[in-house]
Amino acid sequence: MAMKNILLLHPGNMGATIGTCAASRGAQVTWLSANRSAASRARAEKAGLIEAKDFAAALKQAEVLLSICPPDAALDVATQVAKEKFSGIYVDANAVSRATAEEIGKIVSAGGASFVDGGIIGSPVKQAGTTRLYLSGENAPQIAQLFAGSLLDARAIGALPGEASALKVAYAAWTKGTDALILAIRALAAHEGVENALLQEWKISQPALEKKCIQAAASAAPKMWRYVGEMKEIAGAFEVAGLPGGFHNAAAEVCERLAGFKDQTDPPLSVATVLEQLRLKSN
Repeated sequence: MAMKNILLLHPGNMGATIGTCAASRGAQVTWLSANRSAASRARAEKAGLIEAKDFAAALKQAEVLLSICPPDAALDVATQVAKEKFSGIYVDANAVSRATAEEIGKIVSAGGASFVDGGIIGSPVKQAGTTRLYLSGENAPQIAQLFAGSLLDARAIGALPGEASALKVAYAAWTKGTDALILAIRALAAHEGVENALLQEWKISQPALEKKCIQAAASAAPKMWRYVGEMKEIAGAFEVAGLPGGFHNAAAEVCERLAGFKDQTDPPLSVATVLEQLRLKSN
């Protein structure tokens, strides 16, 4: 029998849409409103999620817990849940390294839960084919089944927790890491007075970079505050593998320097404004 009671921690831009996908397949999806922002409430209500005010009571009713939060909060969330002796299936779908995922698994398992590791690739779910939820762990197929037929493509890829997070880290190391790298390169070129010449050379020899350049400045910069912890997790994963973590530690610093543009889309950011902010922070 499919599990129908899901507790979602916490309904951010991504989490709310994933909760909607589960609800569309008949699950009862609950969220905790205590200490959450007005924006979180608006997202939860739009998604049709059920409000809960008592943490312990919500955990007792839940068969599955979905943790979708900033990566630097993932361990704290797991610890809070373990203290309440949650005995259902704990799904950590955060952008963390395998090592962090394994630590989360130990924490929640000690509290009585079964652990499933998750990694989300793609944008908040608005249409089919845009977003994958990769899952690993003994109960990964059961969690994937909760989303079968929804707009979210949930895939169980292995029985070993940590594999889903490892895939997510490897993927984001390129996609989000290069957004930060391109912005830093353009800031350097602007500082040296050769930005236009660089853009022209890219157009000739690296035409695929032209679109990536525009997207990194216009759409990635307002989201980079979310990537600071993720870049650090990626750096840590590289170092555990015996590889240099410096690339992504630097990417974390680039993201941190742009954190002041948090969610700024109106008016849209100009490239010049973003590059100036990067250079100002370096002086």
